[in-house]
Amino acid sequence: MTKIKSIFKINFLLVIFFYIFSAPLKADVIKDINIKGNDRISSETIKMFAGVSKNDDLSENDLNKILKDLYNTNFFDLVSVKINNKILLIEVKENPIIQNINYEGIKSSSILEDLKKNVSLKSRSSFNKIILTNDKKRIQSFLKDLGYYFSQLEILIEELEDNKVNLTYKVTLGKKAKIKKISFIGDKIFKDKKLRSIILSEEYKSWKFLSGKKYLNESMISYDERLLKNFYLNKGYYNVVINSSFAKLTEDQNFELIFNIDAKSKLFFGDLKIEIPKDFSKSNYEDVEKFFQKLENEPYSINRIEDIVEKIETITINEQYESIKASIDENITSNKININFRIKETEKFFIERINIFGNNVTRESVIRNQIEIDEGDPFNEILYAKSLNNIKSLNFFENVTGEILDGKNFNSKIINLNITEKATGEIFAGVGTGTDGSSFSFGIKENNYLGRGVKVDSNLNVSDERIKGRLAVSNPNYKNSDKNLDLALEATSIDRLGTSGYKSNVTGFSIGTQFEYFDDFRFGLSTKNTFEKISVDSNASDKQKKQDGNYFDSFIGLNFLYDKRNQKFQTTSGFFSNYNINLPVLSDTNTLTNVYNYKIFKELYENNISTLSFLFKSANSLSGDDIKLSERLYIPGNKIRGFETGKIGPKDGSDYIGGNFASTINATTTIPMILENVQSVDIVLFADAANIWGVDYNSSLDKNGIRSSVGLGIDWLTAVGPLTFSFAYPITKESSDIEETFRFNIGTSF
Repeated sequence: MTKIKSIFKINFLLVIFFYIFSAPLKADVIKDINIKGNDRISSETIKMFAGVSKNDDLSENDLNKILKDLYNTNFFDLVSVKINNKILLIEVKENPIIQNINYEGIKSSSILEDLKKNVSLKSRSSFNKIILTNDKKRIQSFLKDLGYYFSQLEILIEELEDNKVNLTYKVTLGKKAKIKKISFIGDKIFKDKKLRSIILSEEYKSWKFLSGKKYLNESMISYDERLLKNFYLNKGYYNVVINSSFAKLTEDQNFELIFNIDAKSKLFFGDLKIEIPKDFSKSNYEDVEKFFQKLENEPYSINRIEDIVEKIETITINEQYESIKASIDENITSNKININFRIKETEKFFIERINIFGNNVTRESVIRNQIEIDEGDPFNEILYAKSLNNIKSLNFFENVTGEILDGKNFNSKIINLNITEKATGEIFAGVGTGTDGSSFSFGIKENNYLGRGVKVDSNLNVSDERIKGRLAVSNPNYKNSDKNLDLALEATSIDRLGTSGYKSNVTGFSIGTQFEYFDDFRFGLSTKNTFEKISVDSNASDKQKKQDGNYFDSFIGLNFLYDKRNQKFQTTSGFFSNYNINLPVLSDTNTLTNVYNYKIFKELYENNISTLSFLFKSANSLSGDDIKLSERLYIPGNKIRGFETGKIGPKDGSDYIGGNFASTINATTTIPMILENVQSVDIVLFADAANIWGVDYNSSLDKNGIRSSVGLGIDWLTAVGPLTFSFAYPITKESSDIEETFRFNIGTSF
C-alpha cells in the first residue's frame, strides 16, 4: 500500500511539473515602446526592424526574436530588450560608420581590385566585428590562392569622432609559395610524368615566369584531384580513389605537392543493355546496341558512357519524347561491369521561368544561347543536363550549377542557374632552338571580350625563315545563329633565298563561318584575300625569275571536319578527318588547293598511345599557268624525319622548289616500359614516309620517289625546358635529298 501511495505521489508531481512547463509562456500587452541609444537610426526604423508596435502581445520568445532581428541588421554592437510595467524598452549601441578603408603592402592594381571584391565591409557602411573577422579570412584565402602562403595580415581600427572609424589592412605578401616538386604515391599505375601532364598545377621552373600554375593554390589542387580521377576512370579504373592530396613544406620554404592514389583493379565492359518504354520504337536504338557490342571486353571508360548517353539523348530528342528521365544501373561481377541504361517517361511539367544569377561580365544572351530548352517548353531532364554542359563548355566560368523549383502552377517548374565567372584573358610566350634554327612567339588572347562570348587573339611568331603576325576575332554565335563568324588579319614575311631562291611578303584578311552540321561534324565556309610581293634571287633559273612581281588572290574556302577524338588535347583514342579546299575567285595564278588530313589514336596496351596519320596536299592552276613559288608545297620537318626540312623533292639548280603534290604517312607508338624510373623521359618509335612531286613549269625536274625513315624519339623535361631528340635512319631517298640523322629542339611556352 505504501508503495502504491509513493507511486501516486510521484505521478502527481510529474503531472504538476509537465503542467507548469507546458503552459504557454506569459505574454504582456505593451502600452508603449521606448528606444534609447540610437543616433543615426531613427526610432521608427528600429521598430520596423523589430517588427513591433503598441498593443502587441509579447512573450519571452517574441523578445528573443526581436533581439535576434536587431542584431541581424548589423547596425548594432549591443542590443538590450525588456518589458517594464507593460512598456517595451529597447536600448541599442550603434556600430560605427566606416569612413575610409585603406590597403597597404599591395602594389599590383589588379590584385588590389580583386582583393576588394572579396571584402564585404565597404566605405560608408556599418562596421561589424563579425563581418570584419570573416573578411580577414577571405583576404587570407584570396592571397593563398595567388600563391602567397606566407603572407601576413594586420587590421588597424582608428576610432574617429561622431562614432566613425577608419580601417587599414596592412598586408605583408612575402614570397610566393613555389611548387618545387609534384609527386604521386600509392598504387598509381602510371608514370609521374604522365600524371603531371593531366593536372593543372606545375612544378616551378625558371622559364615559366608568366605561369601562375607553379604556385601553390588550394582551389587548383581540388580541381587537380578531379582531373586525376577522371583520367583513371577513362583508363578502366572504376573504383579509383584519390586518398589525399597535400602540400609538404620543404626546407627551403617551398612546397612539395603530393597526391596519394589508389587505382585499385581495372574493370572491363561486360553486358550492356538499354531499357525503353513500351511505346518507344526499339528500332531507333539499334545503333546504340551495335555500339554496345563493340565495347564488350574493352576497358571501362567514363567517356564511353558519356558517348552512349549522348547517342541515347540524340535519338530520344529527335523522336520528340519530351518528358523523360534517364538513369544508369551498374553491377560489378569479377572484373566486368554490367550496365543497364534506363529511359522512363515522367509526369509532364512545363518551364515557367529560367533565371540566371552571377553573370556580372558575361551577357545573359551568351548564356541563354547555350540552353537547349526554353520558357514554356515541357521540362526535359536530358536537355536540362545538356544545357548545363553547354554552359560549362564555354570555359568562361569556374562553376555552373542549377536548381529546379516548383512554379506557381502545379505542373510548372522554375530553373535557377547560378554562375561563377573566372578570368578569361591569356598571355603567352615561347622560345625554342634546334637544328632547324631558333624561334620566338608571343600572344595575347581574350576568350570573352566585353562579356559577349567573342574571342580576340593576337600573336607574333618569329623563326629563322618566317615572321608572321595575326589578329583574329571570333564570334561563336553570330546574331544568335549558332554559327561562328571569324575575322582575321595576317602579315607574313618569308625568306627562302638561301634554300628556294625567293622571298615573299604577304598581307591579307579572311572572313569565315563554321557550324556543327550534325554530331561531331562541322562545316566551314570562308573567303580569303591576299596581296603578295615576290622577290626572286638573281641566281635563280629563268622560269623562277618570271615570278618576280606583285600578286592579288581571292579564294573561297570550304572545310569539312569530322572529329571523334575522346579529347582534343592529350588524345588517347578516336580519330579525326579534315578536308579543306580553296577555290580561286579573283587570282593572278588561279591556284586550286586541296588538303586532306586523317589521324587515328589507339591505346594498344597500358601506358601506350599509338597513332597513324595520313596527309595529302595539292596545288594546281585552273588556267594552266605556273603556280606561284610561295604556293608550292613542301614536306614539314616533323612529317619526314631523317631529312633536312625543305631539302627533299624537286630541285632547280641549287634551289629546292617544292612540288604541286605532297603526301605523308606517319606511325608512332610510345614505349612506356623503358627507363621506367626516369619520370621525366618518354620514348617513341616512329616510321615516316613521304613523297613530293609535280613541277608545272618543267616536268624534267620531277623525281617522283618515296622517302621513308624509321627512328627513335626522346622527349625529356629538363631544367631549362622540354628537350626533344630524334634519331632517324633513311630507308629510301633520292640522290638530291639532304639527310639529317640527328635532330633536336629545345624550348617552351611560358
